[in-house]
Amino acid sequence: MAQFRLDGTKVLAVTLEGGGDAVKAKNGSMVAYDGEMAFKKLSGGGEGVRGMVTRRLTGEQLTVMEVKGRGTCYFADRACDINLVRLNGEKLHVEASNLLCTDSGLRTGTSFTGLRGASQGNGLFTTSVEGTGQAALMSAGPAVLLRVGPKTPLQVDPGAYVAHQGDLRQSFQSGVNFRTLLGEGSGEAFQIRFEGTGLVYVQPSERNTLGGDV
Repeated sequence: MAQFRLDGTKVLAVTLEGGGDAVKAKNGSMVAYDGEMAFKKLSGGGEGVRGMVTRRLTGEQLTVMEVKGRGTCYFADRACDINLVRLNGEKLHVEASNLLCTDSGLRTGTSFTGLRGASQGNGLFTTSVEGTGQAALMSAGPAVLLRVGPKTPLQVDPGAYVAHQGDLRQSFQSGVNFRTLLGEGSGEAFQIRFEGTGLVYVQPSERNTLGGDV
């Protein structure tokens, strides 16, 4: 199995030992490698023709390449911070733009996540990663890992959302009220509410969303 490690906070080093070892990474994210590596662009986010059609219909964009060989490959993208997540049979939901690299043992797909996507103008779907292995997530600045419990629901700005895992329910809420219109509210027209038990990854920087300003 591929070995993941971080060189600092912005570069992911993945060591492959040959014999079929492989990872899937964001297309164009390789910055250096040593040893012998082969790179192949995959269609449909690595899910084949069916995945390509699904992603076009849902608007969820994910362009990846398969990396095989023996040696160490280094990945980075736009000087983003990188966060490693180990999965042991669980499912991780992540914005496609925040997914850098996954073990070949992990399966990616497209999952319906409710109205959250509408606030970002990118449909009602997000990318799912499940199985056993490691995934590398990107964030604009150091990611913050927030825990959600039965008595501690969480409200998240859609532009700061990166990923979530666990037994969580999402609801899409409008923050537009009289105080917001007077400029005394949070400044965010929409939020995602998470309830249940699990973890949510957020970044200290907001991507542009349709609901970011009133």
